[in-house]
Amino acid sequence: MTPNLGLNLAKFADRLPVPPVLKPLYKDRFHTYYEVRMTQFPMSLHRDLGPATVWGYEGNYPGPTIEIESGERVFVKWMNRLPDKHLFPVDHTVHGAHKDVPDVRTVTHVHGAVVESQSDGYPEAWFTRDFAQTGPYFSQEIYRYDNPMQACALWYHDHTLGITRLNVYAGLAGMYIIRDRRERSLNLPAGPYEIPLVIQDKSLNSDGSLYYPRQPDPPVPGLETSIVPEFFGDINLVNGKAWPYLQVEPRKYRFRLLNAANARFYNLSLSSGQSMYQIGTDGGLMEYPLAPRQLLLAPGERADVIIDFANMEGRRILVMNDAPAPFPAGAPPEPRTTGTVMEFRVELPLAGMDTSAIPASMGCIPWLDPAYATHCRNLTLDSTKDRFNRHLMLLDKKTWDDPISEKPVWGSTEVWSIMNLTEQTHPIHIHLGFFQIVDRTPFDAEQYKKDGKIRLTRPSLPPEPQERGWKDTVRSNPGEITRIIRRFVTYTGLYVWHCHMLEHEDYEMMRPLLVVPRDRF
Repeated sequence: MTPNLGLNLAKFADRLPVPPVLKPLYKDRFHTYYEVRMTQFPMSLHRDLGPATVWGYEGNYPGPTIEIESGERVFVKWMNRLPDKHLFPVDHTVHGAHKDVPDVRTVTHVHGAVVESQSDGYPEAWFTRDFAQTGPYFSQEIYRYDNPMQACALWYHDHTLGITRLNVYAGLAGMYIIRDRRERSLNLPAGPYEIPLVIQDKSLNSDGSLYYPRQPDPPVPGLETSIVPEFFGDINLVNGKAWPYLQVEPRKYRFRLLNAANARFYNLSLSSGQSMYQIGTDGGLMEYPLAPRQLLLAPGERADVIIDFANMEGRRILVMNDAPAPFPAGAPPEPRTTGTVMEFRVELPLAGMDTSAIPASMGCIPWLDPAYATHCRNLTLDSTKDRFNRHLMLLDKKTWDDPISEKPVWGSTEVWSIMNLTEQTHPIHIHLGFFQIVDRTPFDAEQYKKDGKIRLTRPSLPPEPQERGWKDTVRSNPGEITRIIRRFVTYTGLYVWHCHMLEHEDYEMMRPLLVVPRDRF
């Protein structure tokens, strides 16, 4: 990595790319079929740098956007066409990435999808180039997605056990957007006025190539390792370009925001001081829009926002970030690098009258009542050290290979109380659809570590307004009990739940989740 490279690069030198919408190979009224290849290719991440070698879907980083209709039956053949050598150092001391498995292997997960377990992208369902080698679970080439949910913005990314952080960092991520009739009836900004913004932080070498760290002090002499507690880069990329600019008309635009970073949180605001109109969360539209001046996104979280550039002709508006890293008590971002995300330039002429709307209401959400939960679980987030004295994050003090302990019964409603005993916020993602946040309650974490007793220190807090909707990723703050509620009413089978900070996910902060049929009980 070149020191201070981010400080020396020109900002807003590249136009924001918009990922293309992927066209299906075949489509009729019964099903839609895509083939999606994962390949390695060169791509310039900044005007003044040489090309970086990246990985992507269908020759794109980020991958092309997959747009489908609610209830549309979609089949995707995920095709590994990657070389045998990884772009980054593979740490063979990490479980799931030992030397008895290939260094380059992939499995794609559609984040937020309600899908049969065989098509969820289970971390051990990996496969190599041309399906020559496969993992021990559900390894199949064609995945089926029935998409039984309302309009929402999901995303797809690699989910391979032990190397997710490396594969996603290399470029294996893209948007997956579901449409429906109700969304279209709201007259939201659409077409060229609806744009996905995939935000990630990277570090680059002076030649423009991607940099990912090697551990400075290998735990065993001669054994190369690369697992670090978290990765934070010094350059923000949006849709694959460093600090890009977007020319806009003086009218409303809809942006589908995605934090696809390995570990960095983003707290976004506009230099103009104006509000963003948030209309949706991870799982789709909210009941009514909000007008926040700041929007906090943890890794894996999405937000659906409208920004109105009317009467702002000639203005240049920065998207800024002030989230510390690690969050919430780490160092603030450098204003000239990770404190800046991109620029809007209101300099295009208005192509026509803006008839789009920011609706006053978007419909009711059926709120789940914890009083009717059939099971409640207390689950801890833990920090410890491994046998090499490296940081190790765990869920409920268990590793990936420990016996499965979360076994919700199909048809049940469960409340999970996630108790954060660490010093940082963790974005907890639960596969197989969406849940709702009930509340957060501060408690004495140190006392709990000593005797296992829960002593609440302040009253419960409701979810933040921007979280009041369907979620698949929740921020669990240090010293708080975060309660979520969800129904297990779609599919049975083997899934996972995990921290979505990818270095944590890769190093044991992930657990299997088994939804069992009701007739077993």
